[in-house]
Amino acid sequence: MSVLTRDEAQTRAKLLDVHHYGIELDLTRGDETFDSRTVIRFTARADADTFVELKPAELRSVTLDGQPLDPETLDGNRLPLKGLTEGEHELRLDTGMHYSRTGEGMHRFTDPTDGETYLYTQLFMEDVQRVFAAFDQPDLKAVFDLSVTAPDGWTVLANGVTEHLGEGRWKAAPTPPISTYLVAVAAGPWHSVRTEHRGLPFGIHCRRSLAPYLDTDADEILDITRACYDRYHEKFDEPYPFDSYDQAFVPEFNAGAMENPGLVTFRDEFVYRSAVTDTERQTRAMVIAHEMAHMWFGDLVTLRWWDDIWLNESFAEYMGYQTLTEATRFTDTWTDFGVTRKPWGYDADQRPSTHPVAPDPDAVPDTASAMLNFDGISYAKGASALRQLVTWLGEKDFLAGINTHFTRHKFANATLADFIDSLAAATERDVQAWAASWLRTTGVDTLRPALTETQGTWHLTVEHHGSRPHRIAVGAYDTVPGEDRRLVPRDRFETDVPQDAPVELGPGRRPALLLLNDGDLTYAKIRFDTDSFQTISAALSGLPEPLTRAVVWNALRDAVRDGELPAMAYVDAARTHLPHETDLALVQGVLTFAATQVADRLLPAEDRPTALATLADLCRDLLRRTEDGDNPGLRLTAVRHYIAVAAHPDTISAWFSEGTVPGGPELDPELRWRVLGRLAVLGAIDDAVIEAELVQDPSATGQEGAARCRAALPDPEAKRRAWEEMFGSDHLSNYLFTATAQGFWQPEQADLVREYVERYWPDAVALAARRGPAIAEAAGRYAFPAHAVTPETLALGEACLRDADPIPALRRKLVDQLDDLARALKVREASGN
Repeated sequence: MSVLTRDEAQTRAKLLDVHHYGIELDLTRGDETFDSRTVIRFTARADADTFVELKPAELRSVTLDGQPLDPETLDGNRLPLKGLTEGEHELRLDTGMHYSRTGEGMHRFTDPTDGETYLYTQLFMEDVQRVFAAFDQPDLKAVFDLSVTAPDGWTVLANGVTEHLGEGRWKAAPTPPISTYLVAVAAGPWHSVRTEHRGLPFGIHCRRSLAPYLDTDADEILDITRACYDRYHEKFDEPYPFDSYDQAFVPEFNAGAMENPGLVTFRDEFVYRSAVTDTERQTRAMVIAHEMAHMWFGDLVTLRWWDDIWLNESFAEYMGYQTLTEATRFTDTWTDFGVTRKPWGYDADQRPSTHPVAPDPDAVPDTASAMLNFDGISYAKGASALRQLVTWLGEKDFLAGINTHFTRHKFANATLADFIDSLAAATERDVQAWAASWLRTTGVDTLRPALTETQGTWHLTVEHHGSRPHRIAVGAYDTVPGEDRRLVPRDRFETDVPQDAPVELGPGRRPALLLLNDGDLTYAKIRFDTDSFQTISAALSGLPEPLTRAVVWNALRDAVRDGELPAMAYVDAARTHLPHETDLALVQGVLTFAATQVADRLLPAEDRPTALATLADLCRDLLRRTEDGDNPGLRLTAVRHYIAVAAHPDTISAWFSEGTVPGGPELDPELRWRVLGRLAVLGAIDDAVIEAELVQDPSATGQEGAARCRAALPDPEAKRRAWEEMFGSDHLSNYLFTATAQGFWQPEQADLVREYVERYWPDAVALAARRGPAIAEAAGRYAFPAHAVTPETLALGEACLRDADPIPALRRKLVDQLDDLARALKVREASGN
């Protein structure tokens, strides 16, 4: 299939003005295909040739202005339209289209709990072509008029309000002008909760088997939705631009959510079947806020080409966290951002695949390259850059610039240059220079404090390794006499980096801790002077604000990854300070990095048992601390991580048998599958136990848990079967593939799976070529042998990149994985010196 190049898109945008799509979908044609009929009305501005895109199972007929075209002229995904004359045209196509099992195009899912079937679209980038024919590029916006025929008993959701006409026929209200990739349909016997807010229909929807769980959380979800809607209307001059707001929680969804106008789709793991922490509820709320922000950033005003994807994602990321803080009970969202999302950006920005937040258009020459930029840079780094911009510019001018941007470009397309022009209209500051420094550059700056004393007065110089200007807060903290683990703030001040001159801190004793980027308002790696490092080693948990502690934990994380701090020192810091930590996001983030990165990858294999034992002791401390039941979220976190690091089966096997952790919680389905997964790794269960649990929980989540457990069994035949399921056949859905991959590689089983490390490279390349980008991404992320931190693995991977020509989606994942592997080797080498 041909990818669309930027040059081709620019040529077609100059030629065509697309007015209207009439789309008829028939979803009653069987389990494999559906019918799709499309009528496109458009204007050609000159006599010329062009093409329309589609990926049909069958192209039955095509007419242009009433004249038949030969379906055999379809070349890959392009149907040529030759000899177009200047003026109005009508293109009609009658096709059959394949359903998907990979979360791309029209995904079809049958719920194993009750046998009900659900369909939904995910049309991002080029996947609209799997559902209907289109001039598929973001700057050819049009009105979409959709009709659907569905089985009896189904509900059809779409971008606009839908009406049931009888006999399974549904009609959606026409959309305002939107891009092709934003069209959405979801069909099935949905369970729905509907309401109105400020005269607008609101709805939330899920599979029927999840109905009790959605009903339990419906008030919370709708309260968050209403609060964000109201807050955005306080911030933005342009009102919400669509006729309704539905949120559908759909199965086997590849992303967190998708910002389809009027019909946002979410992964249905956000409908919680089991107990979750308040941080997880905050994450769901953030995604709700993020996707609603897209109604303005991305849907009302849309990028012209994919080089400006940050105009969608960075803004939605920033607005999601900020608006949640301002409008809901979740007032500490930036701590979670700092400890979970920001490291995603830092890591991505230090790999060979890094790119600017706003890359040069020539660096995104086609849709295949554009797809690779949906990463920690476009989301986390971009949001961090915007947070720094607001700090530097001021929120009033920032919002004024945004509102100018919406007014100028509503229902149209815009570029980075357009956005900068809108900001410049609202301020006297040089936003062009800011954009050049922050949005057009790569890499992470490093800031390090240097304190000097002159005639009894302390001065701070910030050593700056990098090129960006920063506006940062600096926190000065003192210890409390007799309370070595408690720190109190002496002063907090702002300074610009680079500095014009050292900052005078005043006379007296030096602060025990001098923390750069206190409040986490910029994007940079932070280092400590010697005295400050000694202070945080002893008193990190004594810092009063969780966001301040997040900055310190990130600094320790960066130092480990850079080989400046021994990896085991991070585990020891966790052991020392997490027993006193009160913020759930910090506990979860630190434990996850300590277990999955430090213990499993960065430490030499012979040191892993010590690290796991240390983390197990830490989790036991947290369990003792929460015995009174006052902090169920912290207790649940401790239980989950104790399961993950258990080196012996006895304790967790007893929990499973008794159905509860002593003192709580009871083992709900999520915890039962966690325990079984770990017992499988340790060889303490067999297939019979897995099958018995699957009888008790036959849900989709249960099917995934069973697949994960089977793949984790330390048995050669189990590994052979799992490998064949992943790489030898193509029947696994995206979620079942991921679950199997997650179970397969285990550090405890390195010898057992050694032969598969070499097999991975050719098998992954072949799989990606057969099944496409979504499975390629899963194969690169979850099926990669991350535990095999050896020079031999690195050499095999480099040879694959050099000689095997993996498709772009897999190549990008392999480049990133191999860079992380090389970094792990260097960290191990540094730890051994």
